[in-house]
Amino acid sequence: MSLAQLHYSSVSAGDDGVGARFTAVGGGIPTPVLTEAEQLLGYETPAGAPYHPTAAELRSFPEAFSFSALSDGSHLLSRTVALGGSGAGRFHAHAVHLPAGTRLPGDALPITAWRSPGWASATPDGGTPDRISALPASAAFGQEALNDFAVSRSPWLAGVFADLRQVCERASSAQLVLVERQSADVARWIALAGAVLPPEHAQRLTFTTYTRRPAHSPHQVIGVLPDDAHGLVHSGLHVHTCTGAAPESQADDVWAETVARIWRGRAPELFRAAAALPGEPFAAGPLAFTALHAGIALGPNSRAAAADWAAARPYALDEQQMHRLTTALTAPADDRTAAESMSVARLLAALEGRAPATTTAPLAALLVTEAVRRNDVALALPPRSAFAEPAAVQELAGGLGPDLLAELTPGTAESTDGTTIGRQVQLLRIARLLDIDLTAELPSVARHMARTLLAAPAPESGPALLDLLDEQFDVRTALLGELDQLALAAPSAAEELLARVALPFTGTQALPHLRMCAEAPRAKEQGSDRMAALRPVLRAAGFSPFAEPLVLRTAVGLIWGDETPTAGEARLLLGESGSDSHRTAGTWSHLVAAALSAPADDVEAAELAHDLLRCFPQEIGTRVRGALRLLEFARDVRSGSAAAGWPAAAAALRAHAEPVEATVLEHAYGALARRLLAPDRPEAELYAFVHSDDPDLIAAYGRAARHGDVLDRLRSEPSYVADCFTVWSSHPHAGRSWNETRTALLEEVLRPVVRGLSGNGIAAVERAVEGSASSRTAEAFRTWNRPVTFGRRLGSRLAARVRRP
Repeated sequence: MSLAQLHYSSVSAGDDGVGARFTAVGGGIPTPVLTEAEQLLGYETPAGAPYHPTAAELRSFPEAFSFSALSDGSHLLSRTVALGGSGAGRFHAHAVHLPAGTRLPGDALPITAWRSPGWASATPDGGTPDRISALPASAAFGQEALNDFAVSRSPWLAGVFADLRQVCERASSAQLVLVERQSADVARWIALAGAVLPPEHAQRLTFTTYTRRPAHSPHQVIGVLPDDAHGLVHSGLHVHTCTGAAPESQADDVWAETVARIWRGRAPELFRAAAALPGEPFAAGPLAFTALHAGIALGPNSRAAAADWAAARPYALDEQQMHRLTTALTAPADDRTAAESMSVARLLAALEGRAPATTTAPLAALLVTEAVRRNDVALALPPRSAFAEPAAVQELAGGLGPDLLAELTPGTAESTDGTTIGRQVQLLRIARLLDIDLTAELPSVARHMARTLLAAPAPESGPALLDLLDEQFDVRTALLGELDQLALAAPSAAEELLARVALPFTGTQALPHLRMCAEAPRAKEQGSDRMAALRPVLRAAGFSPFAEPLVLRTAVGLIWGDETPTAGEARLLLGESGSDSHRTAGTWSHLVAAALSAPADDVEAAELAHDLLRCFPQEIGTRVRGALRLLEFARDVRSGSAAAGWPAAAAALRAHAEPVEATVLEHAYGALARRLLAPDRPEAELYAFVHSDDPDLIAAYGRAARHGDVLDRLRSEPSYVADCFTVWSSHPHAGRSWNETRTALLEEVLRPVVRGLSGNGIAAVERAVEGSASSRTAEAFRTWNRPVTFGRRLGSRLAARVRRP
């Protein structure tokens, strides 16, 4: 075929002026093409170019070699060069027009016409140039020259080709700018691209090797001198400055990375070989496979791409090709990644049953090695059939066994930091795969696994764990036994574990503690009665607390956890299980805590204290014993069996219980105070109390006097009002604490009650005071009960007039 050509120049022969125009146009070129061509064929000399360039300077000017797409689907291939003579900006452009759907003769790529001898630097004679049938390629792009250039641009190769890929896939928007000092180097970049790109993309790639205005260029690849690259960083263009420091980061594009490796390996013929393989355009797999087959060293992403590509078509490769691929994939590498190992696993799975063991064995050995040494839990292990012979398995076991055992049985059995149950499951499966004998180590392995499970009761590898327990009976027996023992100390963690992972309890193992942990959630769902929940949990153990007291400890931990039983619950626990069981199980301390932490108004606490002192005389320490005896003292005071000298006894017991719990003190002192508020109290005890000068005891009396039952009795019994008035108006000089308390009780408790009485009620009180005390006390009551104005005058005389009868 032949192509129409045109010439566009800034000067005419003999004319020193500047005014670009077409100087020769071939026949058949449409006028709209010429209009568009005028926007593409202009030329601006480089920044700082001399006004009268010498011949040497002129040769150093960049050459604008362009392949441009036109709006009608046709293309324009052009070469524009600067001209000498007077004045700056003189140029000549020679171009050929390729109608839509046509290519250069011989399907040559447009870049091959760079510096072709067919280009002219002057307008030919006559206004209509002949059509041309060829643009012979120059010797500028010899293979060794391109290889040398590619190696010299090694740091930029991957980044440029990653962006070139985007340019081709998003032809409408993406543009690539190459900053080079010579336009010839831009042409070499385009030649590299032509060798790499799929043919349909290489033929359509538009470019220019030089422009002063890259932001206005319509080309996909744009060459720019360093002086014109300023301000392009944020222009939206993909800019690569290949004249300075190497880029700090590499492109995240496996195809581009593989292309770069092949160019650095000086093997561009591999691009043609890869193009003949099945795969999508810009697929990294065929390229990577071809490179590995040729012995080119690749990175982990590229190796993974080759493995995935081969795994998708295991029948496409012959035995020799597959063997060479597996050899390359299993070669020693320090940069192997988890993703690459996953790709190798997929390849091995695809080859299972389709390739001899001599081919799959290296892949299987690699996967097992990676799993052990790189802690890759997600990596699928190979089947035993993937290995060629037992000797290979033994050799692998000998190399990996020490590392595997060291991780399965760490030096500190208590530590579970950095370990996961999924990892331990994987290591145990590898041990079984490699026939590594773990009989001696199994107890410590099971102990470490059990601690790991309880440290993270919601394991992410629950299904894998259950599968392992189905596969390895010895591991299941040892692990469940260890978990049963650990459930004693951490029943709540074991309960949470069993709620998420249904561990199998089949077989002959008793596992009482694990069975209780499994039953606890159902028992607790039945209601809020914790004692009712305790009983089915204990039954689930299969042992009575009398026969196996330790099940009691587990049951109490499951039902109460970190909480303390109430005093009533503790009494039932003690009564149902007996002191011997609690003593052996160590749960007697829970019962003691229940007594000491019970609310002050819980009468069960005192009864519990009495039982505890009787049942655990050797276990309870001195201070706790003092606290419990305080509670027992309250019980005796309430029942009337306490020996005489209550205030002194309370003070002595308190001294032995220090530091005494506030609830215990309030319970004991409250019981004593309420007994002293009763009309049938021993007067000697009341007198001893009033003169005890014990602030806490007297304060407890003041609180008890404000209690609802005391107030109700005051409102309904005149004799009780009389009794309280007699007591609270007596002994004003017994001590500061008593004087302040009795005064407050007269004003804040008794006066509001008396004011609420009827006249008959007040008269009844007066009679009761006079009958139980004396006429002087009765007069004192009348005086105290007068209106406030009288009370103010007589208040100072009240204490002097009232005497205790």
